[in-house]
Amino acid sequence: MRILVIHNRYTQYGGEDAVFETETELLCRHNHFVERVIFDSQIVKSFFAKCLAMFRMFYNPEGARLLSRKIESFRPDIIHVHNFFPVASPSIFFVARRYGIPIVATLHNYRLVCPSAMLYHKHHVYEKSLRSVFPLSSICRGVYRNSVLQTAMIALMTTIHHWLGTWKNKVDRYVILTQFAKSKFNASALHIPEEKFVIKPNFVMDFGNGKLNREDFFLFVGRLSEEKGIEVLLKATHLQSFKLKIIGDGPFKEMVEQCAKNNPNIEYRGFQNKQVIIETMKKAKALIFPSIWYEGLPMTIIESFSTGTPVIASRLGGMQEVVTNDFNGLHFEAGNEKDLINKINTLAERTAELKDFSNNARRTYLEKYTPDKNYMQLTAIYEQAIRQKLATGQMVTDLV
Repeated sequence: MRILVIHNRYTQYGGEDAVFETETELLCRHNHFVERVIFDSQIVKSFFAKCLAMFRMFYNPEGARLLSRKIESFRPDIIHVHNFFPVASPSIFFVARRYGIPIVATLHNYRLVCPSAMLYHKHHVYEKSLRSVFPLSSICRGVYRNSVLQTAMIALMTTIHHWLGTWKNKVDRYVILTQFAKSKFNASALHIPEEKFVIKPNFVMDFGNGKLNREDFFLFVGRLSEEKGIEVLLKATHLQSFKLKIIGDGPFKEMVEQCAKNNPNIEYRGFQNKQVIIETMKKAKALIFPSIWYEGLPMTIIESFSTGTPVIASRLGGMQEVVTNDFNGLHFEAGNEKDLINKINTLAERTAELKDFSNNARRTYLEKYTPDKNYMQLTAIYEQAIRQKLATGQMVTDLV
């Protein structure tokens, strides 16, 4: 199969970039012909570039021409888009449709239904954009980077392409990471046919099972920011002493450093590479994932399952779907540090069951999140989209 993969990198490397890279590598390992078209937000630095990018967000003619040339030279059977915002723009969907090539798009976030892309604003889950074609309330609140102008431009982009039928008619399949996310898109104002949504989770490599007898500490791995729930975790350390290791970097770094300085049970290890993270994870009693927004499908949780490490996660969004309470981990009320302490104590007291939780975490990984499972799901989605395109007579089989 000839697969063209399109991705717009953000200014900071994140989970979407990692998924793009690992999925593309997975396809290459299975001997598919894979080409990449990568757009980079790093080019948007000067004031003039930012102004130009703001308008090209609606339709980037340079991106359209670049994709057109790539299609004519590579002649793909299918196009897979991981991210088109902000540089690539929806122009890529128009080009793919013009050539009659089926297109699959992974919805890593909620940008099509909310300018924030997270359904989160100012300390709370924010869903007012979901059922609005033009989310005026979100614009007034400046849900994207606390900027009314930038929020308005994103909202206008998604609205115009809603009216043009881009989201509904120019994408053949949307890959959704969880059933929870699918329910949100189905309930939105997009009105995309439900059969276009296909649930396929992310995957990680098999990092191998961790220690049978775990050490006496809990672990947090992630961005040190408000939405990741780091404040909730730190508040929990004030309520009760428990050994905690924190790995990550972000805007709340100084707060974490100060807490670690004042509490000998907290060890802040800063930013670490994947090898260090996995080795620490294999020793931990459990991973704590206290995020207070819906999340997509957190790679850290899947990595934890790969090492047989149970997860204490917020009972919210995709997290409560991935982590099965009392099976491969425990749920606690999002934002509630007292309930988090209760679950930490529960896990500490149920030492006999901790091994069962660990085995179930590993079992969950093997059943759902391995490369092989993902490859079968991904290629099935591609084949389904190609068959449908051929059946409707819309697919161009010869580009010469």
